[in-house]
Amino acid sequence: MSNHKDLQKLTAAGLLISLGIIYGDIGTSPLYVFKAIVGSEHSNFSQRISETLVLGGVSLIFWTLTLQTTLKYVVITLRADNKGEGGIFSLFSLVRRKAKWLIVPAVLGGCALLADGIITPPITISSAIEGLKTYYPELPTVQIVIAIIAGLFIIQQFGTSLVGKAFGPIMFLWFTMMGVLGLSYIAQMPSILRALNPYYAYELLTSNYNAFIILGAVFLCTTGAEALYSDLGHCGRKNIQISWIYVKTCLILNYLGQAVWLLQREGQSIDLNANNPFYKIMPEWFLIFGIGIATIAAIIASQALISGSFTLIAEAVRLNLWPKVRINYPSEQKGQLYVPSVNWLLCFGCIGVVLLFRHSAKMEAAYGLSITVAMLMTTILVSKFLQRKKVPTYIIGIFLGLYLLIEGTFLLGNLVKFVHGGWFTLSIGLVLFVIMWTWHTARKIKNRYVKFIEIDDYYNIIKEMSEDETVPKYASQLIYLTSANFNSEVESKIIYSILQKQPKRADVYWLVHVDVVDEPYKSEYEVDFLIPGKLIRVDFKLGFRVEQQINLLFRKVVEDLVKNGEVDITSTYKSLNKHKIVGDFRFVVIEKVLSRSHNLSFYEKVVMFVYSHMKKISLSEERNFGLDLSFVTVEKVPLMLTSPESVNLTRVV
Repeated sequence: MSNHKDLQKLTAAGLLISLGIIYGDIGTSPLYVFKAIVGSEHSNFSQRISETLVLGGVSLIFWTLTLQTTLKYVVITLRADNKGEGGIFSLFSLVRRKAKWLIVPAVLGGCALLADGIITPPITISSAIEGLKTYYPELPTVQIVIAIIAGLFIIQQFGTSLVGKAFGPIMFLWFTMMGVLGLSYIAQMPSILRALNPYYAYELLTSNYNAFIILGAVFLCTTGAEALYSDLGHCGRKNIQISWIYVKTCLILNYLGQAVWLLQREGQSIDLNANNPFYKIMPEWFLIFGIGIATIAAIIASQALISGSFTLIAEAVRLNLWPKVRINYPSEQKGQLYVPSVNWLLCFGCIGVVLLFRHSAKMEAAYGLSITVAMLMTTILVSKFLQRKKVPTYIIGIFLGLYLLIEGTFLLGNLVKFVHGGWFTLSIGLVLFVIMWTWHTARKIKNRYVKFIEIDDYYNIIKEMSEDETVPKYASQLIYLTSANFNSEVESKIIYSILQKQPKRADVYWLVHVDVVDEPYKSEYEVDFLIPGKLIRVDFKLGFRVEQQINLLFRKVVEDLVKNGEVDITSTYKSLNKHKIVGDFRFVVIEKVLSRSHNLSFYEKVVMFVYSHMKKISLSEERNFGLDLSFVTVEKVPLMLTSPESVNLTRVV
């Protein structure tokens, strides 16, 4: 945990790590934002340059970055840290006890962020590679982009901690390059600084009939803002806030430089596919180096988004919002994880985007719609966090009103993109929402029918059976996973399994309960000796970012108890006991199978039908908890949703 606290301190290394990890998406936006704004009036991206459009475009970018990224995320949202961690599910964990309905914005926001992860790598890498068309007009950019994306996803399984160390210096070089290039053009026309006046933004929006389409293009400049909050745990609030000053300065300088280049061609009609302002402000001799750095920056941006998707899914699994999937830890680095199923889904999704749209210009038309939804959901959750922090109601009202207006306007502007490809990311988001919502709802339905009984009613019979040598011994130490929140209760199915299904004699019975708590890295346990030496309950309190390796955690608990002399796990078999051989351990996992569903509503039947199919392809309970399968018994028991109907039978003599 010391390393974790060190990240929160303002250090040169922390600032460099921040540059490398969190600014990839927002930092590569100058590659395509101005091209999208100026080309927003014509689908063929050939557009006559006007002063109103260029000055208004810069003004809109500046005030969007100021209000949306700086004020909302860097100043306000970063304060909503959950023991140093950020992201929409961390935020949800902070406020979920406020109201049950908050699960809806959390799931919607999480799905929108994952859907965004499918279009960000293709658009950033395509925008960078297409710069080579200046040198080689016939270059097959689609094939190159697919090769880079495929390579990026293939290396995920080996961990990225090694290359991650190089990200900071490369991104520092990238931002510095953009700032210097922008300055070189601002020096040619210092009057461009007047574009920072919000009047020009107002003039453009009120005088242009394509105002909403332009807003949709402007929004691309802030799409990476959510990453600033998601990676709070990796970098720390102070490091993000200070490094953002440098990043924002370089971004604005570059946008102003692109604006100067465009104004120098006022009145001309420019084919923006062949003349990207980002590359046009580079000196001829530097262009090949600029394209190279842009490509590396695009790959870094994609890497940050992929890593963010893995973290998001891992949190969703532990919050019971996603099917159990395999999660690997390829390196010792904190927070470094790899989710194979998500990795390949993202890979095929990204390649599909490249094949579907082929050019970054067409991807721009589809980009931004889903991320607007994520930002709106974050606004709702942050307002609840401010309420929890006892912030005056009028300030919360101003915050909520201002950002619902800004993001609602951007959402309307982005809705135009639906027919141009926005349907793709929204469709992906909808599928993800169905998966999350089904998994969450099905668990609630199942829990509704789990019957809990008072465990102390069975103390005597459990003790007697443990000592009854006429019953064959099932295991020395028998462990059941229980969902009962209280020590006084246990599922009726566990008692049925011990006493009736096949009477299971053991020296010691253990009940293990896992409680996922709101603190991200909490890792504690409590022990309750229900029947001294015979029935022991262990409660784990694990944060939503802690790996649930119950096998290892339980072993550690037993070792502690043995060391303290609280339990004796030596085998009671005479031949083994005299040699002090440790007894055997066996886990019993009870899987509840839906048998009758007559009293479920049509909606609940559909949910349980989809859930049953998702369960088949998800990780089993025993694998999810990291149990050694050679010491696990899985018992399937019916989840009776109705009492059996009365049966009329007549005996014939």
